[in-house]
Formats: sequence, C-alpha cells, structure tokens
Amino acid sequence: MNICMVSSESVPFSKSGGLADVVGALSTALASLGEDVRVVLPLYGSVDASSFLEVPVTGELSLLDSEEQVSFCQTNLNGVTYYFLRHPFFTERKGIYGDTSFTPYVDNLRRYTLLNKGALFLCKELDWKVDIMHCHDWTCGFLPYLLKTENDKFFRDTKSLMTIHNLAYQGEFSRLELLCCDVLPDDRMFSGNASSKRTNMLKTGLVFADKLTTVSPTYAREIQTKEYGCNLEGLLSERAHDLTGIINGIDYEEWNPQTDPFMNHHFSANQQKGKALTKAELQAEFGLEVDESIPLFSMISRLAEQKGFVELLEGSPCALEEMLQTHAMQMVIVGTGDHALEKKLVEIGQRHDNLSVNILFSNRAAHLLEAGSDFFLMPSRYEPCGLNQLYSLRYGTLPVARRTGGLADSILDLDENPEGGTGILFDSMTGRGILEAVERALQWWSKGKKTMQAIRTRCMHWDSTWERSARSYRSIYESSIRGK
Repeated sequence: MNICMVSSESVPFSKSGGLADVVGALSTALASLGEDVRVVLPLYGSVDASSFLEVPVTGELSLLDSEEQVSFCQTNLNGVTYYFLRHPFFTERKGIYGDTSFTPYVDNLRRYTLLNKGALFLCKELDWKVDIMHCHDWTCGFLPYLLKTENDKFFRDTKSLMTIHNLAYQGEFSRLELLCCDVLPDDRMFSGNASSKRTNMLKTGLVFADKLTTVSPTYAREIQTKEYGCNLEGLLSERAHDLTGIINGIDYEEWNPQTDPFMNHHFSANQQKGKALTKAELQAEFGLEVDESIPLFSMISRLAEQKGFVELLEGSPCALEEMLQTHAMQMVIVGTGDHALEKKLVEIGQRHDNLSVNILFSNRAAHLLEAGSDFFLMPSRYEPCGLNQLYSLRYGTLPVARRTGGLADSILDLDENPEGGTGILFDSMTGRGILEAVERALQWWSKGKKTMQAIRTRCMHWDSTWERSARSYRSIYESSIRGK
C-alpha cells in the first residue's frame, strides 16, 4: 500500500508532545512491514534542513486573499520518506503552534489549511497514487473534506483515515476565518449553534474521513459519552461502526532497560539486580534516603488538571501529604506546567524529606525514574493512550493508575488478577481514591521481594511493540480500501 501520513509534527524533526512520537514510530513500523510510507510535515524554523534534498516541486496554493508560494524538501529515515512543506508560515516562526504553549499563533487555521492543501498538491505533482491518506489530529482535519469535495480524479481511489490523539484539542476558529482559506463551507464543518458557530477542523475530519481511529479501545468508547466527548459525542456515536481504538506502542530501542544509555546499571526480566542499583542512584541523586526497603514512587508529567494534580493536592492535608506522612514511602515528581500547581508541590516538598519535587523537563530523568522506581503514579482524569505506563511496564515499574483510556487497556489490576496482574487500577477520581490506590500498591510491596520480582517479570514481558499496533492499522487500511 501507498500510505501518506500527514501531521503537524513527527520525531525526530519536530515535537511538542506524544503525537510526534506516534507518527514517527508508526511510520517506521509500517515501513518495516513492507508498506510505502511517506510523511508530509511543515518545515519549521527549528528543523535543521541542511542535509535535506530539494524536491523538484513548487507551486502556488490559494488562500483566497493570496496565492501562497510553496516548495518542498525531503529526507529518508528508517525506510520512510519525509517531505517538508516550506513556507514562511512555518520557517519564520520559532514555535510549532505558537511562540509558547500558551500563546497560539492567530493564523493557525490558515497555516494548517496550507499544510492540508500542500499534501494533496505534492502527491499529485509527484504522480504518487495514495491508497490511504492518514490524517493526524485537528491540524489535518480538512484533508478528508478536500478529498471528498474537490472531486479530483487523481484521488478517486484514495481513502482517508482520521486519528484522534486527544479529543480536547479540536482546532476551533472564528467562522469568518474560513473565508480566508479558500475552502467551500459546509454546515458540518462548524461546532456550536447560531452566532456561536465556529470552524472546527477536527470535527470536519471526523465527519468526512472514511475511517476513524483513536489511541486506545477504552478511549474509543469513552469519547462517545458526554463526560469525555467534548461536545462531539453525538457525532462519534453515529460513526461508532467506523471508529476503532488502537493502543500506541513504544520505541523498544529507545526504551530498553538492557541498553538504555542513561543508565549505569542495566537489567532484564530475568536479571533484575541492575534495577535495585539504579534505584539507589536515584535516591541519592534526588536527595532521598538510600534504602532498598523503602518503596519509591515517581511521577513524570505535565503539571495539569488532566493529570490528576488537583485531586492529589486539594484539601488539608492533601492526599499527597497524607500518604507521605502515614506510610514509609518515597516520591519523586518531575515536570512543569501550571504555576499554581508547581508552587504548591514545591511547598509540600520543602516540608517532607521523603518527597523530591523537580520543576524541570528532562529526558534523562524520565529514563532513570522509569528504570529505578518501584511504582509509577498516573492519576489521570482522562488519558487517551498514555505512554508512561508502557515505559513503566518495560522497566518493571508497577503503574498505579486511574482506570481510564489507554491506562485501562494496558494495565491488569493485581487485586482483580493476582496471578497475571501488572499494576493497580482505581476508579474514583478523588484524593481519597488516589490515596487508597497507593495503599493497595504498598500492600503488594509488603508481600516481599519474591512477589515483587514475579510481578516485574510479568510487566517486562508485556507486548508494547509498535509492530502489533502497525498490523492493526494496516488491517483498517485494508478494510477501508475494500469499502467495508
């Protein structure tokens, strides 16, 4: 199959979050299965294009009030061809969606409409017949619509697939802004009613794509409900027969406890000594008492409401303080985000010797904490897929997580399945619910080293490979082409 991935970001070229990891890894996995995979991305100013080759394709794309000159360059990596759309909208900006994560560019609708039009233009100019146009998240939401409405014979047999990475981000803009994009309007492209109508890029993709996917089976069900549907639950319920949840994989080369370059002591499911040595190093580095018998919990996260920090920190004493005061345990928290949450965490950390709070973003710290911790806490309000629980399983670190989205699909609760369990799942999105989940984890810790080693072995044998996920995507591509 000829598969064209279109995305606003992809590792190793541009990244603001998990979307980039998925696009890069899934493309590589599909290519390894023998598919012709090509990815179309914007050429941001932050991308080093010095080694890229020029693509002999240039042209003008209409945004109604202007004709925008675009050109392309390319590179190849792991069997995948990456094309980059070159235009000042992207090359002359220092950010991806905005100069900071809190200040999106005011012309993002025009920017990503240009990407959508550019992807179709490039494929046609290259005379590359695409079987599947795989569109990732709101920035590519106009692509399925353009394929359906422009009636270009070149794309007559091209099918589109829209992947929702996080339904909360929909790409909503003023209704009038659509006029500047030279895209024919359709009532189904808007969200809201009457005067509150807004152009909605993601909704457009969800209406017009041939198939829909999201990043876990449970999240696929959740987003059809009012609680998680972000006002699109009706549409998603109507298209339930076209919607499939496929849990993400992880990069087994980057996240490998036997070869991880950030670690001084490596280990495996059959030889776990290096994990204890890594734990001791962690305790020392983060200012905690070095003691193998004390269970070490960690959190690596954006400090945001979605990740459960409000529930973890509300009340006096809050759930975090209660667990630290009541139990012989340690906690390391690494992350950045909401300034009020940062401040409260730092204040609590100053009062508790068994808590280390680190307001930073560090890939090294992420690898070491996944490797050296005993438990990984993820009390998310919602989690479309989640990657940290997959990293934790890979390193024999037991996840303690709320039963939602991909967390529910990738963790087997120990109390419900003592012989096969890999972590702790809880349902109550409250401070008490988080505290009780931690206490259940501590009960398993108290069963001793032999029990913990057996659970770690099960964790490390969990299949989180991208090949598994890629085969699932390929099956959906094939069913789409067959028209089923």
